[in-house]
Amino acid sequence: MKSIAKVFLMLLLPCSVFASGAGELPETVPYLDFDRFSGPWYVYALIPTVFEKKAVNGIETYTIGREGNIDIEYVFYEKSPEGKKRVMLQKGWVINRETGAHWKIQPLWPFKFNYLVIDLAEDYRYSVIGTTGSSYVWVLSRTPSLEEGDYRAIRSRLEKRGYPLEKLVLMPQEWR
Repeated sequence: MKSIAKVFLMLLLPCSVFASGAGELPETVPYLDFDRFSGPWYVYALIPTVFEKKAVNGIETYTIGREGNIDIEYVFYEKSPEGKKRVMLQKGWVINRETGAHWKIQPLWPFKFNYLVIDLAEDYRYSVIGTTGSSYVWVLSRTPSLEEGDYRAIRSRLEKRGYPLEKLVLMPQEWR
């Protein structure tokens, strides 16, 4: 029971920030083809939430749920690939049906927050997810690594959008 309360508290802080909806919505990509977007994504870099500060080998997987919503499974390990496995199951709903790039996600009831696809490679090799304001961001890749030129360009675009690059960290992806 104590560990459930700890997880709840760890989630509560970032969720309360996301759920507030305060701040300006970042501009999203003009169109997201969910069939191409669905599937697994490696978390390459991020401005971590409280529970991600010691995360490694993060993979986020998107699928269409039975009710037409988006099922999101986020798996990572604490401190090392041999560390404790953490699995977060979340639900998502497409808010902007024209672009498909603005969702609300719910990591824990009753909290919902904006989840915005703000950058996406034409071939869907990388994507960038932002939230309201510039507090959190996730750089996702279809492979555990990302081309250095792609990452430099992503960082440059994030800086122009006002994201604090000093808080952006690489998530270790140590696969054997």
